[in-house]
This record gives sequence, C-alpha cells and structure tokens, in this order.
Amino acid sequence: MMAHSMASRAASQRSNAFVSKSTPAPFSGRPSLRAGRRRAVAPAAQAANAASAASAEIASRAPKDVRVVVAGPTGYIGKFVTKELIDRGYQVTALAREKAGIKGKMSKEDTQKEFSGARVVFGDVTDVASISGAAFDQPADVVVCCLASRTGGKKDSWDIDYQATKNVLDAARKAGAKHFVLLSAICVQRPLLEFQKAKLKLEAELAAAGDITYSIVRPTAFFKSLAGQVKLVQQGKPYVMFGDGNLAACKPISEADLARFMADCISDPSKHNQLLPIGGPGGALTAKQQAQILFRLTNMPEKYISAPVWLFDGIIGVLDLLAKAFPQMEDAAEFGRIGRYYATESMLVWDEARGAYDADATPEYGVDTLEGFFKKAVTEGLAGQELGDQAVFGVGE
Repeated sequence: MMAHSMASRAASQRSNAFVSKSTPAPFSGRPSLRAGRRRAVAPAAQAANAASAASAEIASRAPKDVRVVVAGPTGYIGKFVTKELIDRGYQVTALAREKAGIKGKMSKEDTQKEFSGARVVFGDVTDVASISGAAFDQPADVVVCCLASRTGGKKDSWDIDYQATKNVLDAARKAGAKHFVLLSAICVQRPLLEFQKAKLKLEAELAAAGDITYSIVRPTAFFKSLAGQVKLVQQGKPYVMFGDGNLAACKPISEADLARFMADCISDPSKHNQLLPIGGPGGALTAKQQAQILFRLTNMPEKYISAPVWLFDGIIGVLDLLAKAFPQMEDAAEFGRIGRYYATESMLVWDEARGAYDADATPEYGVDTLEGFFKKAVTEGLAGQELGDQAVFGVGE
C-alpha cells in the first residue's frame, strides 16, 4: 500500500515536471504557473527539511537530554523497549492502560513498579485527548509506539494497529515531537490479513506526514512465537509441522535485541525516514530446522506429524460460511487465515522483482540466537513467554 502510494506520487511528480518544461506559462505580469507550483511545494519541503534537521539534532544529544514517550509499554516488545530506553538514560514517559498486561492483570501500581526510572502515566489510546493530556502534558522529543492488536481480529486490528496508533501520532505531531519510531511487522509486505492492512495504512500516513521523521521497524518472527512446541518435544511427542516443514523460513529475533535496535533508531540518523526490516543473527530457519534444534537439545528422537495446508483451507472455508450467518464467527475465520499465513509465508524480505523471499537481503542484528533461547527454555521453562491475548484458538495461552 505504501509502496503503491510512493510510486503514484513519483509518477505525479514526473508528470508535473514534464508539463512545466514543455509548456511554459506566457508572461502576463503575474507569477508564472511554475512559480506558483514552487510556492505550493515549498512549505511541505521546508517542513520536511526542518523535521529532518530537528531529529538529527535530537540524535546528537546525550540520552539524558532526550524526552521519549513510549506508547504500549506493557506489551511483549514494549516492555523490553521501555526498559532499554530507561537503561540508556533517556527521560522516559510510559503511557499505559490502567489495567495493563496480558488480560489486564497488571494494576497501576504493578506498572509503576515495573518501570521504575520512568514517568508512568495512564491514558486511553482510543482517545486523542486522553493521550495528549496524559503523555504530552510535558514536551516530548521522540515517540516510540509499540501498540499492537491483542488478537489480530478484524475490529481489534483496525481499532489498535491503525486508529489507536494514529491517535498517538496525531497527539505527537500536535505536541511538536520530532521523531516517531513505529513497531510494525515484516509480514506487511504481502498483506492478506486485516492487521497487515491496518499497519500498512498507518505506515503510509506516518511516512506522508512530513512534519515528523520516522523509523518504521519491521521485525521478523519473535522467539516466543516459535516456542509453542518446546514442552511437547520434551515430553517425547512429535513435532507438528505443515507440509515438509520447509514451506516458510524466518530469522527470529529476541525481544532484547529488537528493543536495542528500536532504541538505536533514536540515536542513529541513518535510521531516520527509513523502512527497516530486521531479523536476528544467523541464517534463516525453516520449521523443520527449528524442530531439529529442539530434538538435539532434548536428546529426543526426531518424530514429526505433517499436516496438509489444505486443512487450513477447509477450516477457513467452513468458518467463512458460518460467519455469513453468525457475524461473531468472523474473527475465528481470520484467526484461521493468520495460522495459514504463518505456516506458508516466510518472515523475510520479499523481492518483488523475483517474486520470492530473500534471506540474504534480510538484515541481521543482535547476539541472541534461537538455539540459545531453546536451550534456556528446555532447562528453565517458558515463564514470561505466554502468548496470552495473542494466542490463536487458545494455543500457547
């Protein structure tokens, strides 16, 4: 969506340039059409240049002199991002819900204790006035937005991935913030799901704003999303995969490494006004390769159950039919589509020219490996890695 919008703007600019060169306006004692165009474009260009200069100046400051608002600090990634910013010495304002965390189990007191070293405020991200009054009652230089829909359902996606995030962006621009770091997802490259479409729409509006610079971070798979079968393998049960286990691959990144990368987006001007796909260190791993790591670490014999992809198609088809009669089933069908997407689409950079995913073109960052994560999970368990509201059909909840 955003690439299409940028291509359309580029085509329009080429067309305007052709007209202005081939059909100059006759002198009439008034400014020419070309000059009028310059005056119309200049304010936007000036605003963009001013925003770039301001965000570069902020990047040059010591963290203690930079005021950062974090939206969504109690989410899975938001928690690590907020703590990373605090550890780096930024002046952090954490904007949270009064009942936060998985299924709203965190109280205000819990949240304040969680982010000792930050100014913790409480507001409603569905309300711009609430955001402005809570988080932007004091000046802010940078906003880091880690908001994400809890379920991936249609309404939740548009309410949070688009509208709530836009509310934060609107409040940030009104308050004069100069840089916006957005947590997106690498899978928006091929948008078939509602949450992907919602994220892309917000990405496009952020990139087009002009008066604020941006770093749009598109991470590949998180470690916790690949941890669902650790206990099963430890118990000697077979690893469930789709097809031959090689339908899709990813370069998984740890929450800590991703938090560090997002914090870098404040201090590194080369990451400003950029789309930033990012993966963890090491080569891309398929589901089969992930399973082999688990079997090796647990000293269990390799056993697999291969599920056909058409199984998803059948389930989705039935749920779509039911949703026509029972609208409340609409999200169940969407969850099926989410499952199918992750079973068949790689979380890597998509090469549009070749029509294929490109592992080599997917940037790597950090030090944490999936094997190291699995090793810790096998010996210490998976406390803190629950999917909670993001669980599909309750798996991993």
